[in-house]
Amino acid sequence: MGNAETATNTIGVQYYETRLGVYDEMVATEHKVLPYWERFIGALETMGSDEIGHRRREAQRLLRENGVTYNVYGGDEQKLARPWRLDPVPLLISSEEWLTIEAGLKQRAELLNLILKDIYGEQTLLKKGLLPAELVFGHNGFFHACVGTLPNHPKQLALYSANLVRGSKGRLWVLSDRTQAPSGSGYALENRTVMTRILADIFRETQVQRIGGFFKGLDKGLTTIARHNKDNPRIVVLTPGPFNETYFEHAYLASYLGYTLVQGDDLTVRDGYVWLKSLEGLQPVDVILRRLDDSFCDPLTLRSNSRLGITGLLEAVRRGNVVVANPLGSSVLENPGLLAFLPKLARYFLNEDLLLPSVASWWCGQSRERDFVLNNLDKLIIKQINRGQGNQTLYGSRLSSTDKDSLRAAIIAKPYLYVGQEQFSFSMVPSFIDHHIEPRNAVLRSFIVANGEDYQVMPGGLTRVARDKDDIVVSNQAGGISKDTWVLATEDDKPAGVTPQSSRNQFIDAVAEPLTSRAADHLFWVGRYLERIDGAARLLRTILLKYRDTQEFKEATDTHCLTVLLRSLTHVTATYPGFAKNGEKLLAAPETELFSLAKDSKRPGSLAANIQAFVQSAFSIRDLWSQDTWRSVDSIQHRWQQRVINNESAIEPLQSGLDELITGIVAFTGLTTESMTREASWLMLDSGRRLERALVLIALLRSTIALRHDQATQNQVLEAVLFSTDSLNIYLRRYRAFIQLPMLLELLLLDETHPRSVAYQLHQLSIHISLLPREHNKCQLSEEERLIIKAYTDLRLSNAADLLKDDGDEGIYKALDILLTDTTTLLWRVAEVIARAYFSHSQTSQLMTANNPPEDEL
Repeated sequence: MGNAETATNTIGVQYYETRLGVYDEMVATEHKVLPYWERFIGALETMGSDEIGHRRREAQRLLRENGVTYNVYGGDEQKLARPWRLDPVPLLISSEEWLTIEAGLKQRAELLNLILKDIYGEQTLLKKGLLPAELVFGHNGFFHACVGTLPNHPKQLALYSANLVRGSKGRLWVLSDRTQAPSGSGYALENRTVMTRILADIFRETQVQRIGGFFKGLDKGLTTIARHNKDNPRIVVLTPGPFNETYFEHAYLASYLGYTLVQGDDLTVRDGYVWLKSLEGLQPVDVILRRLDDSFCDPLTLRSNSRLGITGLLEAVRRGNVVVANPLGSSVLENPGLLAFLPKLARYFLNEDLLLPSVASWWCGQSRERDFVLNNLDKLIIKQINRGQGNQTLYGSRLSSTDKDSLRAAIIAKPYLYVGQEQFSFSMVPSFIDHHIEPRNAVLRSFIVANGEDYQVMPGGLTRVARDKDDIVVSNQAGGISKDTWVLATEDDKPAGVTPQSSRNQFIDAVAEPLTSRAADHLFWVGRYLERIDGAARLLRTILLKYRDTQEFKEATDTHCLTVLLRSLTHVTATYPGFAKNGEKLLAAPETELFSLAKDSKRPGSLAANIQAFVQSAFSIRDLWSQDTWRSVDSIQHRWQQRVINNESAIEPLQSGLDELITGIVAFTGLTTESMTREASWLMLDSGRRLERALVLIALLRSTIALRHDQATQNQVLEAVLFSTDSLNIYLRRYRAFIQLPMLLELLLLDETHPRSVAYQLHQLSIHISLLPREHNKCQLSEEERLIIKAYTDLRLSNAADLLKDDGDEGIYKALDILLTDTTTLLWRVAEVIARAYFSHSQTSQLMTANNPPEDEL
């Protein structure tokens, strides 16, 4: 029995399959496991397949909780937030080999830096014929408007990334260069963070070089290139927005480096300077770390239909008032046709041969190379020099005769647009697949940054492996899996954080990062959605309890009370017609409607839709949340999905799901209350909460206690309202009597010491509005201040006795209903005025994929 258990728990290294003519990272060329791999695999074998599987699940849990996603789009352009996948087996690289790789990457970065300076400077390469004009000018990444705009500093190429593959003889080749807005370094950092959690013991014993110093170098480099405010420049990360494939990384890096995450509408150009639009007013911007394709960055001079950029940005760059990293136009270096000319250019600029050569390439703009490509289509990979969604990599050996003829005709018609490349072979790396170690094709993406003095290479990088055994396309878009990359150290490497360290205590002035109007908008709506969810969840939970009573006891009073609560649910959630009109059949059998309100994410006002909107708004400002706070956001969505959406439509799972949902909301509220400083971000979040809680509570009161009922029904309705507002225990402790309407009104409407009352919400909202940063006329209140003061004053001038006077109307308490209606109207006007005053940016959240450029694919 013991032997059987051992056999099923093995990771199957003894069956590891190598391929003839294919380099294997673990076995290499000696047909035996390399020493450092042997030690690592031995540790995994000791751990066993089951334990590795457990740790992989733990890794996926951590990645999910941290919000690590890679967005992909379906055929209907619907965004799919694909969870980031991490293999628990890293790629190991010896310290000796890494020295060679590091030197080659530094050399290549310097070479591309010099080429970039020349193309947008003196253009000596073109004048001497070292680069064909068609190759440069025919590429979409070259912008004539950018000529002469590069700032005067030695390292124009601030960030650079190279995709590396290893040939059958073990030599590394550069498959492609990424110079526009290289992505992946943030994912590499997150991979490392997770791996040090799930394989902490092995990581310590293996002595792996740390990667934190790379980000310290990035921060230093960006600070160095600032033209103004060099001691404390304002650096922003420009992102296309939350619908971009790698938005997680944009938010993650902004948070990690302490930069402000912005979208195009958060910035404006005035008098040749770039300004950040914030609640405090315009703030100067010194450096823009862009994650947006250069053609989208300035609709005035580059791509006129872009809604993602900053109008006039290029002119601000030309005047030297802002620095963009990487410079606008740097995507010209990603031209695959350029690879064929790099050896000659390396000798011209550096008087050196390339230490890391490129994959053999033939640019068809030259007649001899074109003829070679046309005569060898079956053996080559064909690419267009311009990257784009419609320009796919074509494998000649896989094309039909008709497709080859069409491709041949296209090349002959416009040869300068095409490049032929050698069909390279990937090296294989061990990966944990289906509880066993199996080989997979791999690509290593390396990262290089200018640190102000020299180029600095991240020790390691982001390794990607194919999902299936015979896949030759290795990318996250194709469902690939990521790996951490461990560069072995000769001695234990100490962690290096991005935060500058000092040898003595110093007093430094605090810097408050401005809150953009876009971020303020999302914070406001995070608060509003949270209260919509909370109010609906608590009322729905009360209804389910009452529904169980009606099923068990068959009492008419219970049924009448349930009817009132069901209709109230429709009013609170605004899911008309629902139970409000023509709902007799629904009232008799409410399960279908209740489950729809809980599970239908396409129905506005449902719990599922509001949870989805809450998570989307929170994700749009991912950089503002602490890790614990984001985990609570993920928990709300994940648990609702597990407990309710993916479960059968039954009362018990729904009740359990509602309990967990409310607990999750309380956790999020507690974390934000205890961890957010009382600055503009807190004011916006809590203002949204207070406004929406007041609206939800008023809707509940209007549809329940503002209506007249017989005494027996009223008693049950009052108790249900107190329970729904988490106020039943407070009422019983305070009044020590039967539940009566006047005292309930005092507690839920007029008592500003009770956090669940309308008065409390209005009082807090008035305080928050008075503290919001805005230029005020010293002699006059702002419009939002006047509105909230009127709503608060009208409420405070009321008393329960007057509101419950018998005015002859047998259906409602008219005075109470009028007060609640007027307060609702004023609160909606407050929301509109706040939006107009503080959220004046364009509808960036509505920019879907039609105007969302494909970023550097991982």
